[in-house]
Amino acid sequence: MTFVQLIDCRTSRFDEMDRLMDTWVEQTRGKRTATHAVVGKDRSDASHFVEIVEFPSYEEAMRNSNLPETDKVFRELVALCDEMPTFMDLDVVRDEKLSAATARRFFETVAMRGELPPLDGLLAEDYHDHDPSNEQDTIGMDAMRREVGMWRSGFDFAFDIEDQISQDDRVCTRWTMRGTHNGEFMGLPATGRQVTMTGTTVFRIDGHGKIAEGWWQNDRLGLMAQLGALDTLET
Repeated sequence: MTFVQLIDCRTSRFDEMDRLMDTWVEQTRGKRTATHAVVGKDRSDASHFVEIVEFPSYEEAMRNSNLPETDKVFRELVALCDEMPTFMDLDVVRDEKLSAATARRFFETVAMRGELPPLDGLLAEDYHDHDPSNEQDTIGMDAMRREVGMWRSGFDFAFDIEDQISQDDRVCTRWTMRGTHNGEFMGLPATGRQVTMTGTTVFRIDGHGKIAEGWWQNDRLGLMAQLGALDTLET
């Protein structure tokens, strides 16, 4: 179970504390078990700071605490505080990465059967799409609806989400599309063939939680080969 530790402290010497943490990160390289750390400053009190440190488990956190470098830094950190810091140990019982959920909902929505649902809850109005398979970028929600509509008119499809990585305002999704070619696509009449296509998409999420930009890499050449579009080129 993921474990986080909250460290609540007050200090008028934050710059020194910040450098101290940089030293700890360098000295514990390859040994520390902490996976993520965030430091926040109280907007109403410039001397009040809260650090949140994430570990894979409580046991790993204890291993980290027992490092001699951690013990040394702790004593130096206390000396920089205006008062004794407080600690809170928390087992994580819910961890929802909202940006990743938004990206996943996009793939689910565009693959829905029937009429394409509205995308204004998912995409920013000025959404900007980058796909090297297209001659020009797709810009704007209406243009993106037309792009999605082209795929939906050519295939009944669904996405399998293989991996997702979320960092800051970016979400990277590795996916596999599986579908049936039951309509015209890029000038090719329906073949009824079962097809798959793999790809990776990076979405940028804006401050309102909507997808503002996307970068696509996919095996469209492999898809066209499955549809027989390359047969005449090989003969």
